[in-house]
Order: sequence, then C-alpha cells, then structure tokens
Amino acid sequence: MLFTAFLITAALYASVGFGGGSTYNALLVMSGADYRVLPSIALLCNIVVVSGGVWLFRQTGDLTVRRMLPFLVTSVPAAWVGGRLPISETLFVGLLGGALLVSGLYMAFQRRYQPGDPVQSLPQDTRPVLCGMIGGGVGLVSGLVGIGGGIFLAPVLYILRWGSPRQIAAACSLFILFNSLSGLAGQAAKLQDLALLSLVIPYWPLPIAVLIGGQMGSWLAGTRLSPRLIKSMTALLILYVAVRLLHRWAGLMGIF
Repeated sequence: MLFTAFLITAALYASVGFGGGSTYNALLVMSGADYRVLPSIALLCNIVVVSGGVWLFRQTGDLTVRRMLPFLVTSVPAAWVGGRLPISETLFVGLLGGALLVSGLYMAFQRRYQPGDPVQSLPQDTRPVLCGMIGGGVGLVSGLVGIGGGIFLAPVLYILRWGSPRQIAAACSLFILFNSLSGLAGQAAKLQDLALLSLVIPYWPLPIAVLIGGQMGSWLAGTRLSPRLIKSMTALLILYVAVRLLHRWAGLMGIF
C-alpha cells in the first residue's frame, strides 16, 4: 500500500513541479513507521523526483543557477543543521501537519499568472540579503522535518514577483534538490549516531515507486489533462492528510 501511495503522490507532485516530501512523511507517520527515520526516506524520494525536473528546466533555459545562489548559500548549511537536530515526535508531527496545511492552501488558492504580470520587481540592493534570510529560515525547517522546502519558497517568490511561473517552478526544483541532499546528509549522520540507520533499509522499494510516479507526473503535465484539475486533486489530497496529522498532533498534545 505504501508503494502505491508513494507512486501516486510522486505523480501528482511532479505534475505541478514539486517533490512531495511532506506527504511522503505524512504517509509514513500514518503507517506507524518510527518517526526518527521518516525524514531520511522522504528526502531520498524527493531527490529522485526533482532531479529529472531540474535537468528538464536546465534544458529549456528556465533555470539559472546564479540567480538562486543567495537562497542556496544559506539554505544548504541550514538544512544540514536542521537534519542534525534532535526533535520530539510531538513537534515533528505538528510541524509536518502545519507544512502540509500551508502546502495545500497554497495549491488550492494560488492565483493564475497572467502574461502581463510584472516579474523581478524586488529592488536590486535588498535582494541578496532578503533572499539569504528566506533561504536560511526555509532550509532549517526543511531539514528538521525532512522536506525540500519548495512549497514554502514558491509562494514567497510569487509575492516578490521573482519570475514567471516556469522560472519559479525551476527555482523551486533546484532549491528542493540541494536542500534535500543537505538535509539527507544531516539526517543520515544523526541516525548513524543513534544506531538507527539500519531501520531505513526495509523501505528500499519506495524510491523506485517515486521514480515511476515522477515519470508519470511529467507525462501528465505534458498531456491535455487540465493542470488546474491536477492541482486541485493534489491540494485536496494534501489538505486531507494535513487534517489527519493535525488531529494526531492534538491527541499527542492532550488537547482532546
């Protein structure tokens, strides 16, 4: 069941330009897996899904690595630090549920881009500092809960009018890839310190599932199937899982 769920999740997320790390974590939480190994599995699956997207955006010219450097310089080390930090199950489930809620609401209510909308309106002199602060904050949270952070970065880039939708999707793919690699290194080192690394091995089929699902998502994005329909289906799935996780978090907190 996990194999199928991961495959479908990867297909939906890849069709709208994301990796799916937050939902992979949520699915593992609901399956009863040890919460300490979840981020490593989710980050590995993230890397598998977004690698193809980064290559594709590079080929089409939508990705410019130099423009992303202010974000990456701070986010990559912050993601590693976040991956190394110990975290309680209550905090982990709460942060993950909150991340999914933000993700679902963003996908549900994102305004469609119009051809005449301005881009790159952020003042040149404030851009590097602000981008660095945003990258560091998103990277730290991403490393803590085992996500790439693209779902947090995307709405910020839209607010800043950083680029066109394809440029923002390309930027998020690169951001997710680098932060997932850094966060995975931190998580793996933490698991090794706790002698828990072997608990990840039984989940080896899941990266294969997301590889297949990611290719399916790319195919869906290139067919006549409405992108808005795909996005709406993805948003509903994410919001459902977010509510389930936040309900579990409330139970752990003793709220009800």
